Amino acid sequence: MSNSTRNTATNVLVALAAFIVVIAGMQAAKELLVPFLLAGFIAVICAPPLFWLQRHRVPDGVALVLVLALVIAVGILLAALVRTSLTGFLQAVPGYEQQLRSQSHLFFAWLARFGVDDAQLRLGELLNTSSVMAMTATLLSSLGSVLTNSFLILLTVIFILLEASSFPGKVQHILGGHTRVFEPFQDVMSTINRYMGIKTLISAVTGLMIALWLMLIHVPHALLWGLVAFLFNFVPNIGSIIAAVPTVLLALVVTSPATAALAAGGYLVVNALMGNIIEPRVMGRGLGLSTLVVFVSLIFWGWVLGPVGMLLSVPLTMTVKIAMDHFDQTRWIAVILGPPLQPVAPAPGVPDPAD
Repeated sequence: MSNSTRNTATNVLVALAAFIVVIAGMQAAKELLVPFLLAGFIAVICAPPLFWLQRHRVPDGVALVLVLALVIAVGILLAALVRTSLTGFLQAVPGYEQQLRSQSHLFFAWLARFGVDDAQLRLGELLNTSSVMAMTATLLSSLGSVLTNSFLILLTVIFILLEASSFPGKVQHILGGHTRVFEPFQDVMSTINRYMGIKTLISAVTGLMIALWLMLIHVPHALLWGLVAFLFNFVPNIGSIIAAVPTVLLALVVTSPATAALAAGGYLVVNALMGNIIEPRVMGRGLGLSTLVVFVSLIFWGWVLGPVGMLLSVPLTMTVKIAMDHFDQTRWIAVILGPPLQPVAPAPGVPDPAD
């Protein structure tokens, strides 16, 4: 084995070992890391309105107070919504699980009339619908526990926003006034801010439409399911399915199959409208991820950071993709993470290698 090959293998092993150590450290420190990641996520969303106010000659202190007042108002609203709706839902979860098991037994008994043996196919394990309610309760409980750190999250957001306006000047001072070196990083942050802002607005509209529709068809805990739809809308393709499953099951148990079908239809229409028509036109198709990457990142960040990591998985992965796309050396990583591309036609007069 040549020295160059041995050095390459050593570098790969060292990088892999460093990656494993970093991930293990993140998992061990997730109780401290998750609030800071949420604070960074909120700060990125709040940065565009803060900069907009500053560009319109609003004093920095006044602009920061206005943005923080909006954040606090939304936080209080979400906390009140989560506390009231979540408490009622968690108290009712055991009853919902029992009703789901009863309906599952009735479904398997109906299948037995046609000669389908549940004991042989083990359908009861494959279609364990009651576990969906338990997983949903666990996820929402973890979200409620994170909100107990709201004071720490708010303080971190304040300090991040205070540093946001002065940070570019500090970097330019370090670089000796060479702004050209700093321009790619400014482009990356601008693209991330734009993506997060638009995605948050579209997710909020999606959650509001879902909540109103569920209230119209009398599905219990409609506001809570609207909040879940808002959160999981940050996870494209898969998120809408994850958000819809417990709602449809609940509608099936509490109301009727017709109401469950209406609830599923509402999710389908809203997500098709917002995700396939409005969002690509507003955001651009370039700011997307492969469905496989979304699924893998959902599992990976959920394993590292817990249930809240599932909600932050796509914003974290999307941040990496945007950063990789702005540099020639790493653009190939962004292409791999992105959605499928149209095949490139060969130039006129150049033979196709496949021929």
